[in-house]
Amino acid sequence: MSKEKAPVTQAIRVLREHQVSYSEHLYKYEEKGGTTVSARELGVDEHAVIKTLIMEDENKRPLIVLMHGDREVGTGMLAKQIGVKKVHPCDPKTADKHSGYQVGGTSPFGTRHAMPVYMEASIVELERIYINGGKRGFLIGVDPKEAQRVLKPVLVSAAA
Repeated sequence: MSKEKAPVTQAIRVLREHQVSYSEHLYKYEEKGGTTVSARELGVDEHAVIKTLIMEDENKRPLIVLMHGDREVGTGMLAKQIGVKKVHPCDPKTADKHSGYQVGGTSPFGTRHAMPVYMEASIVELERIYINGGKRGFLIGVDPKEAQRVLKPVLVSAAA
């Protein structure tokens, strides 16, 4: 763990505003390392590291998908559950534009534009999750029920 001070991102401001208790975890970010690297650096199970994915439907409407780090999103399953024809990941530039965060540092809290949030249902069953705090190399540990309270996601079963 570095002695670096954790940043106060828009995500942190939202958590404070909603009085959510959280822990701050800085780690050495690796390009394209994903949740494998962050889980290793934090010494936690990758299943508890939650990816924040910015996706779009067939009409280019953006949405957020929260998924376990060790799972992929079954886009066909997701599309069927949310009542659209197709869902696909945004390219990084488009994702950055929708979220206001840089890919690799995308948090579901405090996004630039309000987007519907879809959370893999089994995430809520975990004791604690580690999710991006709004900057590359910065995760926050939080009770998934608190994330659910703030984000008000639609629970889905789309893990592949």
